[in-house]
Amino acid sequence: MRSLRIGNKSIPYELRRSAKASERRITVTPGSVEVVALSTDADSDVESFLRRKRKWVYDNVRELEILTANRAAVPQFRTGSKIPFRGRSMPLTIRRSDGAIIEVAYRNGFIVDVPSDIDLATLDSVIATELKLWLKRRVRRDVMEVVTSYQDRFDLKPRSVRVTNLEAGWGTCGREGTIHINWLLVFAPKRILEYVVVHELAHLRHRSHAHEFWRFMELLMPDYARAKLWLESNQSALDASFLRP
Repeated sequence: MRSLRIGNKSIPYELRRSAKASERRITVTPGSVEVVALSTDADSDVESFLRRKRKWVYDNVRELEILTANRAAVPQFRTGSKIPFRGRSMPLTIRRSDGAIIEVAYRNGFIVDVPSDIDLATLDSVIATELKLWLKRRVRRDVMEVVTSYQDRFDLKPRSVRVTNLEAGWGTCGREGTIHINWLLVFAPKRILEYVVVHELAHLRHRSHAHEFWRFMELLMPDYARAKLWLESNQSALDASFLRP
């Protein structure tokens, strides 16, 4: 495995060349760094790219190390816990109810009404499942609001839009016009979600990330660069592992 030297720290990384990739990218996850390069890249191209990105790599590796060290081994959903949502940490309130089903509501925080007959031993798992369902429904609604806002104004009409689990990346636009959006964007500010959706809508007009694409992005979303930078800097924090108790 290759490594990137930053000061006194050596950061191992896996290099993967892709014929499908349209631009180089780096993915940092707890315990690993993956660099995706173009199939045409020479080693010197990869090294130059990593030199430009070395501070970003170091900052994100360090941030994940701190988050991992501080993360509780067993998450607990209880009143006062914090749930990430749209770029903020929102309070959770758990209430026992005499209803037959769990109900999740959002009013300046999450309120979960739990039937009194649910056993404490399974409470975390049940709450995690219901919160995940609620978050996925909400992000689907948010995505469709953005699509509706842009498609008529700019004549960008996808064949279909799906919000799903993506193994890599935040969005895709297939050649047939089907757009996929990563549901984990529910944890990012709404402006970041909007940027990703608009980015994929723009690919309906321009397939590659050539200069024409970015000029079109400026027309669609003049301040897209700020959202793009935020996502590059904070993508490792958009994590749903707390929903797997």
